[in-house]
Amino acid sequence: MRLRLALGALLLIHLVVSPGCAAVIVAGGATAAVVANDRRTLGVLIDDENIEIKARARIAGDETLRENVHVNVTSLNGVVLLSGETAAAEQRDRVLARTRDVPGVRRTVNEIRIAAPAPFASRSHDTLLTTKVKSRLLATENLDSANVKVVTESSVVYLMGLMKKDEAEKATEATRDVGGVERIVKLFEYLD
Repeated sequence: MRLRLALGALLLIHLVVSPGCAAVIVAGGATAAVVANDRRTLGVLIDDENIEIKARARIAGDETLRENVHVNVTSLNGVVLLSGETAAAEQRDRVLARTRDVPGVRRTVNEIRIAAPAPFASRSHDTLLTTKVKSRLLATENLDSANVKVVTESSVVYLMGLMKKDEAEKATEATRDVGGVERIVKLFEYLD
């Protein structure tokens, strides 16, 4: 109940600060709907977003990481998934160090491969796979797909979320049925 009140207050403040902007109202409403469905508290959602922003900024601000590095940062409940590619192990280690120093990071999951950054076509394929997996999860009975975060990198699908074990198994099984998925990595935190 408090979460809905907080969301309502944030939306109201947002509307007062940005009068007459329909796009902002729609985006704010969509964000409120997503937040209301998430099992994380509003504070944890904000913390996760801040972790991602700060980690990306630290990586981008490091001159030695500007070339031959493609890294995605995904945070859920303080667990940070690092996926992508770096040209050398030293770069990967530097990304890890930059991320681990971000306040609020409880644990890092290193899925960075030592390889040349993936070409655009590969990233587009990953985006398509993510969409297919999310669609499959949405169609899965007795599963709230909004509680599953899907990240795809080089046809490897990472599933994250605060889930009950049976929900996590349903999400994993649904993902297995998607063509083109080479491997599934489960990074769930179990509620039971």
